[in-house]
Amino acid sequence: MLKDVVVPTALYHLTVAEALEAGKLASPFMAWLWHEGRPIASTKLVDGHGVCDIASWASQQAVAPDTGSPAAVPHTVSVIICTRDRPEQLDRCLASLAGQTFQPHEVLVVDNASSTTETAEVVSRHGHIYLREDRAGLSHARNTGIAAASGDIVAFTDDDTVLHPDWLLRLEAAFDTDHVWAATGLVIPAELRTEAQCIFELGWSFGHGFVRKDYDASYYQKTRMRGTPTWEFGAGASMAFRRDIFNKIGLFDPHLGAGASGCSEDSEIWYRILHAGGLCRYEPASVLYHFHRADMAGLQKQIRAYMRGHVVALWIQYRKSSDIGNLRRLLISLPRYYLRKVCRRVLHGITVPTCTLGDEIAGYFSGLHHIVKNHRSL
Repeated sequence: MLKDVVVPTALYHLTVAEALEAGKLASPFMAWLWHEGRPIASTKLVDGHGVCDIASWASQQAVAPDTGSPAAVPHTVSVIICTRDRPEQLDRCLASLAGQTFQPHEVLVVDNASSTTETAEVVSRHGHIYLREDRAGLSHARNTGIAAASGDIVAFTDDDTVLHPDWLLRLEAAFDTDHVWAATGLVIPAELRTEAQCIFELGWSFGHGFVRKDYDASYYQKTRMRGTPTWEFGAGASMAFRRDIFNKIGLFDPHLGAGASGCSEDSEIWYRILHAGGLCRYEPASVLYHFHRADMAGLQKQIRAYMRGHVVALWIQYRKSSDIGNLRRLLISLPRYYLRKVCRRVLHGITVPTCTLGDEIAGYFSGLHHIVKNHRSL
């Protein structure tokens, strides 16, 4: 067990008023502070006094106005869920989708070559559209869903999530101007009962803060020479796009994502959006809960896939855009980053920031090998 991880860690969702009384809660815990139906702050692995301090600070701040109101004429939204051999998780996700305050125009479940008929049975029981895509790979599945969708907006979530009732309401409301081509939401852990889940949340969290952020062409121009960090825009488990933009920028790259190089099909398409002059918006008022990998073997496999996919995505982004910043990150910035982490591990021992270092480096070299092996098709 790592010295900076305590398992299990209780999760609390509190109003600011409730958090001011958090001294009554048992430690350790992780808390999210809510105001007017949306999260505004969080505190991790502290005692009751720590969360009280944050609540006291939050109560004295001017809370940003709620910008998540639905448009006068809301868009129609097609929700797409890609899945493979996880019928129980899918059933849980679809149950939460049924409780949305803003109901989707349609729900399409893309079965990416499951080995049984259970997925189809779950979809039928919920009364949604079942599609099967036998080509392995998340990008193929996402593209199959897009081709069948008819909504103005296509929204994606994963089968290992539970959706806050206002998830879709807030995500749709993010498209309040034609300049917004894509939007992402805040992803919160559904549980932290194992060491692997705590490590992922502390070191690889899907959360990107509590303030709306817009990433546009000016941001792209400022960052392109160092490799625009589109992986910071959000998570593929909670993202949406105007359906017509795929005619401008193309579909998800089948060389990326689970079942191919590993991941980063989401961040690569966000990169294309910025390169084409569009805007990506992070809307933290749109919330869902994600079940992180529960065992260390699953976490290690995930981290290797993350880094392999990230490396391949950098190469693909360079090939498509000619932005030299992608090569700079691939060949200079990442090796330097790993060297610093090696030094930190030698000096301070194994902690959360360095405990997955071996898997990160293995994923990096696996990505380079993938590029060399498949360079003609990438």
